Amino acid sequence: MLDAMRRGAVNWLAKILLGLLIVAFALWGVADVFRNYGRGTLARLGNTEISVDEYRQAYQEEMASITRRLGGRRLTAEQAKMLGVEQRTLSRLIGTAAIDSHARELRLALSDKGIAEIIRTDPAFQDATGRFSGDTFRSLLRQNGISEARYLASRCKEEVRDQLTDTLLAGVSPPQLLIDLLHRHREETRVIEFFTPDYDKLIKIAEPDETRLREFYDQSKRQFMTPELRKVNALLLTRADVKARLPVSEEETKAAYEQDKEKFNIAEKRRVLQLSFPDKAAAEKAYAELAKAPKFVEAATKLGLKESDIDLGVLARKDMIDAKVADVAFGLKKDELSKPVEGQFKVVLVRVSDIVPGKQRTYEEVKNEIRDRLAEERASQEIQTLHEKVESERSAGKSLKEIGESLKLPFNEIAETDRAGKTGAGKPAIEHAEAAKVAEAAFAGATGIEAEATDLGDGGYVWVDVLGITPEKQKSFEEVKDEVKAGAVEADRRKEITALASKLVERLAKGETLESLVKETSAKLEKTPAVTRSTSPPGLPQNAVQQAFTLPKGGATSAPTVDGKARIILRVAEITPAPPPTAEQTERLKNELARELQSDVLGEYVAGLQTRYGLSVNDAALKEALGSGVREQPEYE
Repeated sequence: MLDAMRRGAVNWLAKILLGLLIVAFALWGVADVFRNYGRGTLARLGNTEISVDEYRQAYQEEMASITRRLGGRRLTAEQAKMLGVEQRTLSRLIGTAAIDSHARELRLALSDKGIAEIIRTDPAFQDATGRFSGDTFRSLLRQNGISEARYLASRCKEEVRDQLTDTLLAGVSPPQLLIDLLHRHREETRVIEFFTPDYDKLIKIAEPDETRLREFYDQSKRQFMTPELRKVNALLLTRADVKARLPVSEEETKAAYEQDKEKFNIAEKRRVLQLSFPDKAAAEKAYAELAKAPKFVEAATKLGLKESDIDLGVLARKDMIDAKVADVAFGLKKDELSKPVEGQFKVVLVRVSDIVPGKQRTYEEVKNEIRDRLAEERASQEIQTLHEKVESERSAGKSLKEIGESLKLPFNEIAETDRAGKTGAGKPAIEHAEAAKVAEAAFAGATGIEAEATDLGDGGYVWVDVLGITPEKQKSFEEVKDEVKAGAVEADRRKEITALASKLVERLAKGETLESLVKETSAKLEKTPAVTRSTSPPGLPQNAVQQAFTLPKGGATSAPTVDGKARIILRVAEITPAPPPTAEQTERLKNELARELQSDVLGEYVAGLQTRYGLSVNDAALKEALGSGVREQPEYE
């Protein structure tokens, strides 16, 4: 929240600091000390406590930030867990608490005059004339639901934290040798020749006899089992159901539109061509030639600049990193070339080849979007409220059916389901979008044990009680004889394909030509353009490219096709070492490596502070904060 309000007010290092914190803490994690510390306290670092409410707020802010970066697509709880959002949020809170504790120990502080000056010069709080606006300041605080005193205190901590970490990371820079090695690794190219033999013509699999079928059946018995089935009751709390019971009025929708009308604007976008130069003199010389050229791109190419290198794409003003260059780009007419601009990083010429006008969207155009957003916001809170009510009812001994009737939530009696959410006959066990999650919860529980709620993909929950279990059973050979035959034939075919591919590779290694083997195997010889390690050329899987980069020139090998049913024969035809890096490539690699090194340094620093001050985490409180419905009382130290 604070980061969004202070955009543009700090230097480049401070801007990437949050990203560094996230990466470092995700890599280093938090200390392996999980203890219950008291209800309401989620973690303690020295004398600093992190509350459950603080964690919930930070988690929601992290999720909202990810949603914005994904263009409004909301992550499910499971996806968030897979991406490490839960642990990353906790690590970030612990990390900032550690840095704050160190700053206090060092007696670092910011004067009232200093923080006042920082806020006065913050572009986020300035009006159209570039002056500080008290009304804008207070309006932004209201929109973010934060008091002035709380904002000032938080901003002071952030500024001190930035100064401390800026000092720590200021001298971190990658050595030139590392930059050169990474460049050579990434930019080396290879040309790969490959073909896929017509295995259907080359390999004939004999009809397996009874002995072979029995052998395959005995080796693959796990393939021929009736699945375990479970009888369960399920109580569903889904986002769709909750949104349906939380209608948003027309008046509320209109009020939200009026409050944030500017946010619904479609920003003007421009296709920006940017030409970079080492100094102003070189830029002025190029400007003199390009300004009078009838064909701009052709003239730029003669100066050694590729169109793909200078075309930044279609961008809104906010998408451009350098504010000074952005101001120039959005002040140009179509096809107008700017004079040399001394940007934040280098001297450039800017040209706009296309302009996509912006637009103020009307209420009618955005009302459904607003209504859905308001419903989403309310649904998140209502889901948590209903979750707590269900847990309370469960603790009181009520059945899922009784709770469903009481809270008007969908209750389902499922006679049987396998792990895939199917009945024994292969039909859906429950007609619901979350059927797979219900099945997952069913097989995570046990009869007679009240299981915790399982997160659904939409942010909701499902409670599942296991009533009965029908164990899996081995199918007899006679029941599955046709399936056994198909499996045996396919296994034998793949074995023969692998053997044939190995022989072809051996023949290439002994000097036979690729063309002769292509003709012999009724294949088609294909050849990639020069590719790097990260390229996926048509017809050649990425794993095959990776294998090719382990071979010398003329080296051959085989690799599975995309579907895994055949093998490709490939040979390295050409190897071209990476050319010397350009200034731009060197700068880009230097910045990338610097960020990684800074991340490592920051991670070590925070890990050291955790050890120094002592860290304990209340595992039960963490589950509670994440809505896991912990019913047991924590033990207190």
